[in-house]
Amino acid sequence: MEEQQPKTGKFALNYGLLLGLISVVFGVMLYTQKMHYETSTSVVVISIVILAAIIFVAVNAFKKANGGYLTISEALKVGVGVALVGAIITLLYQFVLTNFIEPDFMDKAMELAKPKAMAQNPNMTEEQWEQGVEMQKSFAWIQYPVILIMNTVLGLILGLITGLILKKSKAEY
Repeated sequence: MEEQQPKTGKFALNYGLLLGLISVVFGVMLYTQKMHYETSTSVVVISIVILAAIIFVAVNAFKKANGGYLTISEALKVGVGVALVGAIITLLYQFVLTNFIEPDFMDKAMELAKPKAMAQNPNMTEEQWEQGVEMQKSFAWIQYPVILIMNTVLGLILGLITGLILKKSKAEY
């Protein structure tokens, strides 16, 4: 009797939910520390490290459940699935934060960004700044699909790297 092959979708969903939960906890931590306006390098690096760690653990768990065997395509499926599910949960939290918990999020973020923008562009007038802010507010929705795509591409890359590291083929005979 043949062994039942584990499903990549199950691992992607379970570990994607774990990634989403950890990302939301990280986001709440940033919110409570009033650091959620910043897009500093350290916050981005920590987010990518969390993503990479969860993808590695998920692909490794799939490999163990699959009798110690793993193909690159399976690693890619798990990596992209984890990243996609995690991104959806994180974006839902971001949506709730910016629209319900802190509806003036965009105004505060722009207020904090203004001194830096004025320093980089000393000949910018107040009117030009206001036009830029209004344009950015009208296109704020675009961040959701962009973040989803970027996270999925990161999941693809990290799944490929993990797959190359953990790959083990079944014997041909």
